Amino acid sequence: MHRGEVWVANLNPRRGAETDKIRPVLVVQADWLTAAGAETVLMIPLSTKARPSLEPLRVRISARDRLLHDCVALPEKTRALDRARFGQGPLATLTEQEMATVERSLAAVLGMET
Repeated sequence: MHRGEVWVANLNPRRGAETDKIRPVLVVQADWLTAAGAETVLMIPLSTKARPSLEPLRVRISARDRLLHDCVALPEKTRALDRARFGQGPLATLTEQEMATVERSLAAVLGMET
């Protein structure tokens, strides 16, 4: 599992407004942390549904490889998941340009824009 890869994860059960279902997620955790055996992995869920009000934050990811549908990354729903919640993967790997766009969106969500 590496940063920039799309995997399938089980986000159930949800609490409140959390994203749920078994769905593709984007791994955003640093590779050194994953390799060091961290028990959780920081990820951004993906969705096939766009919400115009949050469109500036959302990053479009086109279908490719084993990722069968166009998706949008939901950086405002970022969370850490136990490794046991991950299933199939990698389905696809984002390009450097796509990851840079995800990083800018995530920085905006975290209030870390430069």
